[in-house]
Amino acid sequence: METKRSLILALLIIGSVFLLELVGGIFSKSLALVSDAGHMLTDTMALLLALLATTFATLPATKQRTYGFYRLEILSALFNGSFLTIIAFYIFYQAYFRFLHPVEIQSALMLLIATIGLFANLGAAVILSKSSQQNLNVRGAFLHVLSDLLSSVGVIVGGVLIHFWGWYYADPILGIMIGTLILRGAVKLVYESAHILLEAVPLGINLDEVAATIKEVRGVENLHDLHIWTITSGINAISAHLVIKDGEAHRASEILQEINKLLKEKYHITHATFQTECLSCPQGLICQIEPEKGEKNEHFH
Repeated sequence: METKRSLILALLIIGSVFLLELVGGIFSKSLALVSDAGHMLTDTMALLLALLATTFATLPATKQRTYGFYRLEILSALFNGSFLTIIAFYIFYQAYFRFLHPVEIQSALMLLIATIGLFANLGAAVILSKSSQQNLNVRGAFLHVLSDLLSSVGVIVGGVLIHFWGWYYADPILGIMIGTLILRGAVKLVYESAHILLEAVPLGINLDEVAATIKEVRGVENLHDLHIWTITSGINAISAHLVIKDGEAHRASEILQEINKLLKEKYHITHATFQTECLSCPQGLICQIEPEKGEKNEHFH
């Protein structure tokens, strides 16, 4: 609940300053300020995504949507990344014309609004700092806010250069720099969202390494049909067919528990589905292994 309150408060602050910078940038004719508003928009969307992720996590699954509504966060991220890419290229387009035809800028208004933006980012960072240590989504939003602090400082520096020295080229230069930051974040967002929607192996996880780790567990002969994917941010899943060594079938439950523990501790994979097989019954339908004397046959498929 505290995490959700922090996100809502930070979202209200950043969203309000985004509107202020956008309107102020238009009236002051400052492309740098409009660009910073665009960067504020990335922060707003990052906070919104984190809030959505927190909300969706509490929604129950249904018979039609057995994974719940987790993927709405990913779809939203893909849309936001695509939209921000368009914004970045629009900033580059405007900067090109500002180089050709410099525009007189109301630097005093530009400085005032940029300073407000700086303090707003500081406030949002303080609000999110505690929750960012406990929640990955909030940490991502927190890092977004910190990056916007740098662009706000850049706009203030540009405002000083324009106000005291009349160097109007500082405005489109800053616009390009901030636009590049927006584009970098947008491309990363699109790539990671598409990566998840294609059910590719999660970034940072090596499929061969996971397979080798599972094979090292006592009782595992081999595995096949191994799949690892991401359901939503922070929730990775795995499925595979495990070939249990002959004579170890009675330990199938114990082997699965050990594998699940390893996957959770080493790779943060919390959703695992395995089908157990053995060399004598590779189809996993009927166990043909006779239990040793005095033991029960607990070969599960």
